[in-house]
Amino acid sequence: MITPANFNDLPIIYKLFEEAIDYQQKNNFTGWKNYDKAFLQRDVESGQLYKIINNEQICGIFSVCYTDPFIWREKEKGDAIYLHRIVANRHVNEGPVFGLVLNWAKNMANEKRMRFIRMDTWAENNKIIGYYRSYGFSVVETYTTPDTPDLPLQHRNLNIVLLELVI
Repeated sequence: MITPANFNDLPIIYKLFEEAIDYQQKNNFTGWKNYDKAFLQRDVESGQLYKIINNEQICGIFSVCYTDPFIWREKEKGDAIYLHRIVANRHVNEGPVFGLVLNWAKNMANEKRMRFIRMDTWAENNKIIGYYRSYGFSVVETYTTPDTPDLPLQHRNLNIVLLELVI
């Protein structure tokens, strides 16, 4: 089940981010170096942070937005759902969390008559790019994000690849 996260979930959400950062560093993956708690709190407050629940446990989290002008710039035309900050709970083995997120996003995109599902990831991480491509995403471009407070700390000044799935 996918449902909006709430403020009571924040300690678990923070822990998932910390574990993801630790995992990325231990495995020498390009990834987050930190995370922005205030931004996550705003995502919860605005209803943009979702949790995947199975057997009363959070299996993963992700954020959604329906505009992303700071990253997608002139390509932003109000016709896409944007997936951000997808984190799996490595202690709960429920299969690929991303498949659940993508199915949810496809349903939401169809419901809102969106043309695309879009996301970004680290340009240096060929493994994760290949993983998203295996789900049908195409690489649109490589881009370096601006240093703006409109982006969470972990998304500023990053060399990213923009990915898009046509619905």
